[in-house]
Parts: sequence; structure tokens; C-alpha cells
Amino acid sequence: MAGYQDYKHPFLSIVHSDGLGELQLDYATPHTFRIATQWLREHSSKFRHFRWPPKFPDMNIIDDIWDALQRSVQKRSPPPLTSTDLWTALQDSWCQLPPALLQTLIESMPRHVVALLRARGGST
Repeated sequence: MAGYQDYKHPFLSIVHSDGLGELQLDYATPHTFRIATQWLREHSSKFRHFRWPPKFPDMNIIDDIWDALQRSVQKRSPPPLTSTDLWTALQDSWCQLPPALLQTLIESMPRHVVALLRARGGST
């Protein structure tokens, strides 16, 4: 089975092929695992980095997206039993996310930025 490093570099190379993208380092728990930090050390010179406050959910809509995906997968019957089933369920759920949900999350960001600025970078 392919590991973290087998997917990360090809994905970032494609997404950031124009040199304009940045790698957001949010220090979420999975990103601090040994294999992830080792990969980042080995490849850090190939990508621009954007330092982000550790585990800062107010400025990261991905947590809301993961919650929606998790709820969708948990509703499946029968539930996914293998990693392949889970991957398929996640892909299907991703494709079925309502565009309005994503639009709402994106449109909420200016409010989050204003709140963050008012809190001077602290908790909002």
C-alpha cells in the first residue's frame, strides 16, 4: 500500500507547478507524525511555505468539510469495511458535497479574518 510520501510530492508538484502555490503548515496532528515531518524536511526547498498558527480551526474550513464527509460516510449502509471501501465512500461523499456548503464556508472567511484581526491573532 502506498504511503504518505507516495502521494504528497506528486500532488504538490501538480498543484504548485506554476510556482504560485504555497504549502500551508498548520501542524495538525497527522502533519506532525514522523513520516510527515521527515518528508517535509527532505522536500521543503521545493515549495514555498506559509506558516499557520497550530490547529487554528477558525481560519481553516477543511475541518467543516471533514465533518460533512464523516457524517456522509457514517450514513452509508452498509458501512465501509475496508480501506478501499472507505476511500471509495469518501470520494463519493466528496463529489456529493453540496456546492452551497462550500460556497457558504468560503464566504465566511472574511468574517473570520475580521474577527482574527480584532482579536489580534488570538482566539476568536
